[in-house]
Amino acid sequence: MALAIVLVLLVVGSVVFHIVSPWWFTTIASNWSAMDATIDLTVWVTGIVFVIVNLFVAYCVWRFRYRADAQAAYEPESKKLEFWLTIITTVGIIALLLPGLITWANFVNVPEEALEMEAVGQQWSWSYRFPGEDEIFGAVDSRIITPENPFGMVEDDPNGQDDILINSQEVHLPIDQPVKMLLRSKDVLHNFTVSEFRTKMDIVPGLITYQWLTPTRMGTYELLCEELCGTAHFAMRGSVVVESDSDFRSWLDSYPTHAEVVAAPAGDPVGGQALYALCTACHGPEGQDNPILNSPKISGQSDWYLRRSLQQYKSGVRGTHEDDLFGQQMAPMAATLVDDAAINDVVAYINTLPDEPAPITVVGDIARGEKLYQTCAYCHGGDGQGIWSVNAPRLSGISDWYLVRQLSNFKSGIRGTHPADTFGAQMSWMTTVLSDEAAINDVVAYINTL
Repeated sequence: MALAIVLVLLVVGSVVFHIVSPWWFTTIASNWSAMDATIDLTVWVTGIVFVIVNLFVAYCVWRFRYRADAQAAYEPESKKLEFWLTIITTVGIIALLLPGLITWANFVNVPEEALEMEAVGQQWSWSYRFPGEDEIFGAVDSRIITPENPFGMVEDDPNGQDDILINSQEVHLPIDQPVKMLLRSKDVLHNFTVSEFRTKMDIVPGLITYQWLTPTRMGTYELLCEELCGTAHFAMRGSVVVESDSDFRSWLDSYPTHAEVVAAPAGDPVGGQALYALCTACHGPEGQDNPILNSPKISGQSDWYLRRSLQQYKSGVRGTHEDDLFGQQMAPMAATLVDDAAINDVVAYINTLPDEPAPITVVGDIARGEKLYQTCAYCHGGDGQGIWSVNAPRLSGISDWYLVRQLSNFKSGIRGTHPADTFGAQMSWMTTVLSDEAAINDVVAYINTL
């Protein structure tokens, strides 16, 4: 009797929990409402079966409970019962499978008018490619992927010269426009999921998978990898911005084509030398370390990272947090560089300065730091050399006190919280593996050995 009561309470409790539970679908932002309908139908069918089966078991436990004078009736088979069970089971299976099969058939058949794009996954970052005016993707080959050619573009393919390359954690899509996403991995198994889109697809090394959707609601949505891809899997995040077609085109036009990347002019170090005169007050004539003035070593740093940092200071992405006192000092300095050409020139001059390792000032447990650095190595390289394709700057030979400060800033939210700083946000997530100040010192102490 007690077991029957428990089963009834289990059913009632499950139904009540489903009704009042604090979970729900995220607001849908694509055309795939059929996904929600299929899940709802699955919940209803399985829920009804759950209730019926458990209440039937409870009834049987109560109805056929032990009595001293009772004797079981032997009935080896019942064709009528078997017939109805077969019919009911068949109907239930059809109800579960048919909507999913219909939805899947729609999912694998991409509309002809769909805009094509490519998303490339790599531990632990995203990059994107759009076809140019010819609307044809250029050929790629994973065997020729290098830090300088992160997409593996085949140089002599004319179709690839106008491909638009986007090395960013953020991608934009036009609203109400079908989009076909070609998915490619550089290393291990990944996954492309935006919960509001209701679509997801694995990214398999050696294959090009795809999915399609039509964004229906403007906004910014979090992109997640939902396949365990390594120790920093939790940090493989990005964002998808859905906006008007005109805004999307403006965003797309702000990125270079493959031909423009290859032919990008180098900065003028002669002109940069004159611009660098203002920088010498803090960074010195040779871009050296100056902890008294809170100026890190900049000579030998990745040129693309120097350009990005100066652009971020100039645009307000860096140096605006109320607790970033030294960043606030740097922001007006960057403002003296009037345009990107000036930034390129001063960076070109910095590249000519002697690259001497900064003095070692941080003490920590090097052995522990080596273990902690294993997660960092995927992006910054085993030697701390920096890898442009994953937006990770050089660490080796850089001012160790500056590394400590920046890791602390990322961890505390002083840096990496600006909406436009997508790479900084990723670093903020990565610093969660450094539990305290001692761990930060340990990993920096190890970097000093590289």
